[in-house]
Amino acid sequence: MKLLIIRHGDPDYSIDSLTPTGREEAELLSRRLCALDVKAFYCSPLGRARDTARPTLEKLGREAQILPWLREFTPQIQRPDRESPGICWDWLPQDWTRDRRFYDRDHWWESDVFRAASVREEAQWVAQGLDTLLARHGYVREEGYYRAESPNEDTVVLFCHFGVECVLLSHLLGISPMPLWHGFCAAPASVTTLTTEERRKGIASFRMGSFGDTSHLYAAGRTPSFSARFCETYSNPSQRHD
Repeated sequence: MKLLIIRHGDPDYSIDSLTPTGREEAELLSRRLCALDVKAFYCSPLGRARDTARPTLEKLGREAQILPWLREFTPQIQRPDRESPGICWDWLPQDWTRDRRFYDRDHWWESDVFRAASVREEAQWVAQGLDTLLARHGYVREEGYYRAESPNEDTVVLFCHFGVECVLLSHLLGISPMPLWHGFCAAPASVTTLTTEERRKGIASFRMGSFGDTSHLYAAGRTPSFSARFCETYSNPSQRHD
């Protein structure tokens, strides 16, 4: 089984949709996806994800099932250096890296900041939603791996968001989401691919073959948009600092 996790195109958060650049990215993405034999499409309920999926679905005459747990990861945390709450994956490295629990798959959620925002409960909701979906496609969670009850080579596509994508990967790969949130960057309209490995009959796990792939944009002569990244150097005023 192949699982494709797709981040929405360049967003216009003010209207929960896409910028003109994002719409072009969604079109270029559709050319890639339409060439695949996709078993099922699933999508976040948020507009920017649905608008990213639209060109592909319209060309194929298909529909995507809307899954509420694929929405962006919503807990609002009180970051140490700010007065107003914010998202889980926007901490300064000099703050969060001091707490070694954040790197631990079993203890990353134990900080007072995350407990106050019920971050673990939200992550469990996402993981349970993913496991229910995978069971529908033949793979049933069994401790840290999946029981291949109906093994297959189907392709399943999820249209969603960066924050929740990292939670999905955390669950599938058995790692804390914190290094993913802060050390990985999925550009708009990028594709992350995981494939099952069934080295012993009936026992499967997921291996990530690519993260945040944007080759479909480069093939069309486009560079990925900057959204989700911060400045490469502090002295560059044209890139986002905070």
